[in-house]
Amino acid sequence: MASLKLIQLWNKKSTSFYRSLFRRNLTSATSISDKASFPGYKGEFSTELQFIYPENNSQIQCYRVMNRKGNIIDPSHEPQFDHKTLLNMYTYMNLLAKFDIIMYEAQRQGRISFYMQNHGETAAQIGSAAALDSQDLIYAQYRESGVLMYRGFTIQQFCDQIYGNSNSSCKGKQMPVHYGSKEFNFVTISSPLATQIPQAVGSAYAYKRKQNGLCVITYFGEGAASEGDAHAAMNFASVFDVPLIFFCRNNGYAISTPVKEQYRGDGIAARGPAYGIVTIRVDGNDLFAVYNATRAARQIAIKESRPVLIEAMTYRLGHHSTSDDSTAYRSVDEINLWEKGDNPMNRFRNYLFRKGILNEKIEEELTEEHRKMIMESITKSERTKNMKPTEMFLDVFDRPSQSLLKQQNEFLDHLKQNKEHYPLDTYEKL
Repeated sequence: MASLKLIQLWNKKSTSFYRSLFRRNLTSATSISDKASFPGYKGEFSTELQFIYPENNSQIQCYRVMNRKGNIIDPSHEPQFDHKTLLNMYTYMNLLAKFDIIMYEAQRQGRISFYMQNHGETAAQIGSAAALDSQDLIYAQYRESGVLMYRGFTIQQFCDQIYGNSNSSCKGKQMPVHYGSKEFNFVTISSPLATQIPQAVGSAYAYKRKQNGLCVITYFGEGAASEGDAHAAMNFASVFDVPLIFFCRNNGYAISTPVKEQYRGDGIAARGPAYGIVTIRVDGNDLFAVYNATRAARQIAIKESRPVLIEAMTYRLGHHSTSDDSTAYRSVDEINLWEKGDNPMNRFRNYLFRKGILNEKIEEELTEEHRKMIMESITKSERTKNMKPTEMFLDVFDRPSQSLLKQQNEFLDHLKQNKEHYPLDTYEKL
């Protein structure tokens, strides 16, 4: 009966979704063929006792469009952006860079509790963001501020979230830089590494079922790729053929752990073919290479309904966070070498200067405009009161349970009896 229903389903012009599932479960294993034909392998037999040594295999190449000086290597790969779009991309890179500097200083002054910079990885963020559809769903890690900024999240919204005030998207319930926006299809960032990766697979599976012509992208670092979540997610995505882009920012360090202590083999990209995933490695400091790769990956993910892995090779120029001092595990000379020799912002800047799109005057005006905007937003965020303390009991469930309401009342009684010990004037009135 079950087999009959499957045949009927096939004959009713089933969608590619059901066809792919049906084909996936068909096997034609036979023991009489001269070729190997097992349920899990079809190929050639060999009489040689030969092991594969990974060091003998050629490495996956790294795709690039611009060299380190901002010169286009092959004109046929240069995206045909108009001058306005190119300047807009640089504007976001400049804004993000200025925001990083000011927020880092604000944390050092004790005005905010925590911050994570994006220095060195702006091309990977802006390049990939520009290649996506605004309706594509994003599961980020914590160094994708530029992606959300490119989609329209304002500096004021960034500041409010970092300060955790009553205007913040997280209502003050989340750590700084753990952004989220339903409006911009950006799932709220969570602190535990790699948890967003299998979640992205689930969303991509839902998109496949809906056949909505969109894809999902999940960002993560090479350190997060060592988590079991990443391996499980890649396997699930490949088996169920979902429209998902795995975007790995390989910036050289998982906090203080260098890549040589994280894995052996040919980086993260080598894992793609092993899981049956379409894969490319790109120069993550080359905005055009990232854009081209992400745009092509999106087409593959949607048209072929299958996952794609992008490994963007870059370098984290800043500290891991304001809780980190990267000079404790890498030399200042190393950082300076990358800062001067392969800063993605400088590379794109050189390209724009050569095109006559950008000059020192425009750049100075941009920087000053951004500084003013950021300082005004910080001032407003600092003057905005925090959410009322009772807010912590809400949003746990759709409707607060009796247990939570009881805790809330006990908390209110406690505040009334001990209000002199709490800075209630900095919070909205109860």
